[in-house]
Amino acid sequence: MTSQPRPFTVSQMAYLLRPLLCGWIGLALLGVGGFSSFAQEAPSPEELAGAVRTEGITVPTPGELFAALKKRKQVNWPAYYREPIPTNFPSRVRIALNLGSLVADGYVAVEAMDSQQVKNIGRDLTTLAKSLGVSDNLISRGNSIAEFADANEWNALMEELDATQNEVKNLMEGMRDKDLVVLVNLGGWIRGAEVVSSAVLDDYRPDAARVLRQPALVAFLRTKLDALSERNKTDPIIVTLREQLIEIENLLNVPQQSEISEATVENLRDLTGAIIAEISKKN
Repeated sequence: MTSQPRPFTVSQMAYLLRPLLCGWIGLALLGVGGFSSFAQEAPSPEELAGAVRTEGITVPTPGELFAALKKRKQVNWPAYYREPIPTNFPSRVRIALNLGSLVADGYVAVEAMDSQQVKNIGRDLTTLAKSLGVSDNLISRGNSIAEFADANEWNALMEELDATQNEVKNLMEGMRDKDLVVLVNLGGWIRGAEVVSSAVLDDYRPDAARVLRQPALVAFLRTKLDALSERNKTDPIIVTLREQLIEIENLLNVPQQSEISEATVENLRDLTGAIIAEISKKN
């Protein structure tokens, strides 16, 4: 009889999000320096362009995008929950992309302070992580912050989510799969951008829309797709994703002195939503 994967507890889910969402792409496996201003103020296109040219950029996590958004407006996080997605995808490429998007969903649940939603997402993350052969590494680390979740000490929990850079590096280097890391991160960024653009549209204000001014970052992500192994780079979903990233880059390439319009944000929401819907299809 085949044993079923054990679902995450709230504390294990929180600990899982720590390594996946704390700047791990830039520092752990892509060989680039940090770019830490997202949580305080979205960088300008010029700043991002310079960072990309020098490889001095860390892809912002969904948590950083959400933190930047919260500085500009109140957010009704439960409004951005989505229906459960399949967990039995035919390729590692799709598994990794969906794992990243689910991590972003996990951050939404943490922002909403919703323990049950954290558990629900955690069960799906367990299954996907098991498919990639990394679940044992992640689940075994979940122990030290149960008290924060059980006591609803969400501020302390968020601090824990942001405090594991060195642990991240050790964990992901042990996996020895740079393509996997790129794809998980990309899935997380796209889902995070979908959530942020949806939240901005709920009560559109130009200052909140500035969080989305990241064309050079999107170009940087596209270069990482180009650097994937030949087998993964020619996967149909990656070919499509690259084209869609070009479209997103053009969409966000707004002059610094101009505001990001409500129509542009709406287009971004629709485009990222379509990408998430496509990658989460079972076939």
